[in-house]
Amino acid sequence: MPHILIVDDDREIRELLARFLERNRFRVTAVRDGREARRHWPLGHYQLVVLDLMLPGESGLDVARWLRTQSDIPIVMLTAMGEETDRIIGLELGADDYVPKPFNPRELLARIRAVLRRTSERAEKLVEPAAKAVRFSGWTLEPSRRRLLNPDGVEVALTGGEYDLLVALVERANRVLTRDMLLDLLRGRQAGPFDRAIDVAISRLRRKLEDDGRHAQLIKTVRGGGYVLAADIDRS
Repeated sequence: MPHILIVDDDREIRELLARFLERNRFRVTAVRDGREARRHWPLGHYQLVVLDLMLPGESGLDVARWLRTQSDIPIVMLTAMGEETDRIIGLELGADDYVPKPFNPRELLARIRAVLRRTSERAEKLVEPAAKAVRFSGWTLEPSRRRLLNPDGVEVALTGGEYDLLVALVERANRVLTRDMLLDLLRGRQAGPFDRAIDVAISRLRRKLEDDGRHAQLIKTVRGGGYVLAADIDRS
C-alpha cells in the first residue's frame, strides 16, 4: 500500500481525502502545515506528497523547496483557481502535477496513480543495464547516472524535471516537439490554455546549457510549433 502524505490546512479536505484514498488502498498521513509535515517526514516512508499551495505561515512553495532538499519524492500540488504564477513556480521546483481547487477526488486519485506509475517506470529504467553516454554539441548526457557534463567534463546540476526534459529533447533531436507533446511525455497530460510550465522549464534548461539569450542555437523555438534540439547526437 503506497504511503501518501497530505499537507492541507483545511480539516474537512484532509479528512475527506484520507478516507477516500484509504478506501482505494492507500496508506495516508494527513497534516495541516509545513511544521507538521517536517515532524512527520522521518516517521514514514512516503511514496507521494499531496501539497496545498495556500498554507498558513510557511507556504506550500516553501514546503516544496524543503521537500526537494530531502528527496525526489513525487509531489502533486493543490492550487486555487487563478494561481497560475504559483503553479508555474511549483512545477519549476519539481512538482509532478497539479490539481486546481475545487476538485473531484476521483480526478486527484487518477493523477496520483498516473504519477506513481511514471515514477515506478523511471525506477525500473534505473536498474536496467547501463545505457551508453550520449554526446551533443560538446555536452555529455550519462543516463546510467542521470547527470549532464559540460564540454569541460564538469557536472551541471539538474533537477529531476530538467533532466527528464533534456532526455525527451535529446531522444527526439531535430524534431519539433510541441508543448502538448512535451507535457504528455513528462507528465502524461495535455497542456491547459495558460500552462507555461514547459516554457519556464525550457528557459531554465537553456541557461544551464549556456544557450541563453534571444537567439538560442541549441534549443530553438519554433514559432507556433514548440521546441527542437538542433544538434547531432553521438551514441558511440
